Amino acid sequence: MYQPSSRRRDGGDGKLDLGGGGKVLDLETAVKDGILGGDAASFGGVITDKLDLKKMVAELEPIDVPSVFICPISLEPMQDPVTLCTGQTYERSNILKWLSLGHFTCPTTMQDLWDDSVTPNTTLHQLIYSWFAQKYFAMKKRSEDVQGRSVELLETLKKVKGQARVQALKDLRQVIVAHASAKKTVVDNNGIALVSSLLGHFTSHAVGSEAIGILVNLDLDSQSKANLIQPAKVSLTVDMLNEGSIETKINCTKLIEMLMVGKDFRSEIVSSLSLLMGLLRLVKDKRHPNGVFAGLSLLKTVCSHESIRMSVVSIGAVPELVELLPSLNNECLELALYVLEVLSTLPEGRLALKGCPNTIPNVVRLMMKVSESCTQFALSILWAVCKLAPEECAALAVEAGLAAKLLLVIQSGCNPVMKQQSAELLKLCSLNYTATIFISKCKLTRTIQ
Repeated sequence: MYQPSSRRRDGGDGKLDLGGGGKVLDLETAVKDGILGGDAASFGGVITDKLDLKKMVAELEPIDVPSVFICPISLEPMQDPVTLCTGQTYERSNILKWLSLGHFTCPTTMQDLWDDSVTPNTTLHQLIYSWFAQKYFAMKKRSEDVQGRSVELLETLKKVKGQARVQALKDLRQVIVAHASAKKTVVDNNGIALVSSLLGHFTSHAVGSEAIGILVNLDLDSQSKANLIQPAKVSLTVDMLNEGSIETKINCTKLIEMLMVGKDFRSEIVSSLSLLMGLLRLVKDKRHPNGVFAGLSLLKTVCSHESIRMSVVSIGAVPELVELLPSLNNECLELALYVLEVLSTLPEGRLALKGCPNTIPNVVRLMMKVSESCTQFALSILWAVCKLAPEECAALAVEAGLAAKLLLVIQSGCNPVMKQQSAELLKLCSLNYTATIFISKCKLTRTIQ
């Protein structure tokens, strides 16, 4: 969690660089002058000795901690530093555990200990305490400022229109993305309902884009989702999926996917050809890999609804996805093959796969190359196509190197179902060949090539 700062004590002169302002401080002077605490140190009117050090350390975000504050054993900030006779300081619990294991050496220097007692390092404890208190109160102050700013922007949204509304949404979105505390503030102050109310038939794309950008960064409850699946709001989201910037398109896919998880979701909401066409265009846009992944992720979720699969086939998704396969990264490949495998369960899907000249070579090429899941999807796709037209497709598959790939699957440590399916597909492929010719087609050198 913590990264020790590279600043250290200077050669035993009793001085310490604590970072931040680049000052080198004498430990005793620092405490005496109240720079880092002292007996009556306070921050923001709150006495620091009323705070729990463990709580402050736990709640602070990861920060660079002066290396002298870090226990050499755990590499975590010390909360109860103690010093050995060698002059090395450790967290009490860590060094006591070391000693209890029968070690009679200093963990850092490996010197033999002539005295196994430990001495509390009160000065260092005060410095650690005061340093974390400063950071803690600064964090709290920032958090309060962020929360106040979030509430202020929500109040502004209730009053303004036009470009002022767009700017208020933009500012709120920036605050939410940058600060986790702002998200909770927006939710607690009914911000989701307020932002959702801005979406409708007459909402400009400028307002809609910023509003959706906010919503995808919040945790939506079932009531919020039910509100957002109203036809007017879904229609606006679909329009922006087709016409917005790439960032807006990605956010629209994320919002739709979030809504599909809700129990009140109805499949007909995402069955419109406009939505599916916009999704397919996003998937085909190779200039934006993030958009390709977001589009495929939503397409996978959409295809989980049987009633929509036929619509996906009807817009020409099958040949488009087949042609995309060679250019996709591994993460996207698994999504695309999943969609094609699901669509191959439909007669129309199988015909579309058979009609695409690159289906067999592109899918065969991916077997035993990406992951076991991808190989499983590829097997199912090839089985569906070859079973549809054995004489024609099986010959093409063997020429593409399928036989050798199937032998690799059978000999691999994959699951028995895949091995059985590979054996059946291999048998289907062999029907149009003499034994000698087919065996020559199965040489593993073909796979290596």
